[in-house]
Amino acid sequence: MGSVERSKKKVQLWKKAIVHFSLCFVMGFFTGFAPTGKDSILSSRVVATKNKSQISPQPVQTLNQSTTAVQSSNVNRSLRAETPVPVPAKSRELESPKQVDVHEVKFPPRRLIIIVTPTSTKAQFQGVFLRRLANTIRLVPQPLLWIVVEGQSDSNEVSEILRKTGIMYRHLVFKKNFTDPEAELNHQQNVALKHIEHHKLSGTVHFAGLSNVYDLDFFKELRQIEVFGTWPMALLSANKRKVVIEGPVCDSSQVIGWHLRKMNNQTDAEPKPPIHISSFAFNSSILWDPERWGRPTSVQGTSQNSLKFVKQVVLEDETKLKGIPPEECSKIMLWRLRFPIVVVPRNLVKTTSLLDVITQR
Repeated sequence: MGSVERSKKKVQLWKKAIVHFSLCFVMGFFTGFAPTGKDSILSSRVVATKNKSQISPQPVQTLNQSTTAVQSSNVNRSLRAETPVPVPAKSRELESPKQVDVHEVKFPPRRLIIIVTPTSTKAQFQGVFLRRLANTIRLVPQPLLWIVVEGQSDSNEVSEILRKTGIMYRHLVFKKNFTDPEAELNHQQNVALKHIEHHKLSGTVHFAGLSNVYDLDFFKELRQIEVFGTWPMALLSANKRKVVIEGPVCDSSQVIGWHLRKMNNQTDAEPKPPIHISSFAFNSSILWDPERWGRPTSVQGTSQNSLKFVKQVVLEDETKLKGIPPEECSKIMLWRLRFPIVVVPRNLVKTTSLLDVITQR
């Protein structure tokens, strides 16, 4: 019995040794695959104490110093973040561009230009010249109002042209019939002035004929007129090789005389020279607010003929006139083409181009 028990104990001892050996082998095998890049906390502390053993032999003090160093570095970082670093002015301008406040920038308002153009179905090539004038007015900066006046007719040519221009316009039509072209023209101009007076349109009024040719700088000067303004105008005839100048003679911007075409016809009964409707402009408030300019509210003939009233006011005192351009009115910015009035045959009205009409004639 004793030998059997001893053999069992030896077997158990061998089993325990094998189990312990296998466990150690497995643990050692798996620990070989563990990452070894980072050191443990204990090893780092031991290394730190070994390196600083000469300065601070006590490990407790080294821990305190490290914590205070971290706190001081954090405080320094917060102070650096809070305190602004002075930057030179030139570098600021280069790095960050100036921010302009839109509300602070104030542009001077432009004065409204009111252009009045009379038309007539009897006029030769009316549509051609109306489109040409519209192309010029389209280039003028806003604000601008184009008032076109014509007699009542069955044709919608003027309305169709105006709708396609993209310009702010008002199309006025009257029913009265005229046999005299000059009387019809004066009536059209008075219709436009009555419209301006009735609606109290505030701006600078200028009469632009269909045959007028403009320099775009003319409209810049036109906005500078506060009361009355005038300028020289060149007249070009169709079959004549000469240019006739009409308008004021200026000293700087002050009118001191006039260019006269027919000096021999000038008599004492007509002390003031005739002025063309396209060679002057005026402030529209003279029509609906005459007291502002020192004029009486009720003037004889004003209600019937506004154009005559305006011409009278313009020519009664030359000191009120402002010559443009200011450089002694020496620059021509407006040309007027003079075409002979010819009745166009019906078979030529339906031609597609102006060149065809000229060649047929």
